[in-house]
Amino acid sequence: MPIVIGAKPESTFADPMGLLTDCHRRIERFLEVLVRLAAEAQGSPLSSEQRQALETALRYFREAAPKHTADEEETLFPRLRRMERPELQAVLEKVEGLKNEHAQAERNHAEVERLGQAWLISGWLAPADSARFAELVGGLADLYRGHIAVEERELFPAAAAVLPGAERAAMGREMAARRGLRHE
Repeated sequence: MPIVIGAKPESTFADPMGLLTDCHRRIERFLEVLVRLAAEAQGSPLSSEQRQALETALRYFREAAPKHTADEEETLFPRLRRMERPELQAVLEKVEGLKNEHAQAERNHAEVERLGQAWLISGWLAPADSARFAELVGGLADLYRGHIAVEERELFPAAAAVLPGAERAAMGREMAARRGLRHE
């Protein structure tokens, strides 16, 4: 990824909330790529640049995005539930809805993957498949817009406020291990 002068540096595993937020920016960028491809190419043969963009976005959602979901569902959410803090009650009530949205996104991504791979293999998509691809990626963009807003405005700030440093460090180690990395 190119360096942008004045851009916020990527977070590290020492800052799990920052890392989760950084993942959201990648999700948004790759969804934007898929939405743009759906609108511009409309199932037609792809240019080499479009083909590479589609392959990269599909790979991100196939390989990296599930790790982000696991970071939330297996690492963050359980820790917040164990806190038993009254000030977390309102945000914890939203966790089940966030998990349901993760499941919906996973189903939609599976269909986007199937259609995207068909597009890459055959070089085009039938009009009905092209319309379905556009519908799915547009729906995912809408789903993530609201989902990310809840997490970044409510969940992550609440977690950052109540999770002790040792818990945040343990989160970072779990997140690194999920990616096959070592973090101290």
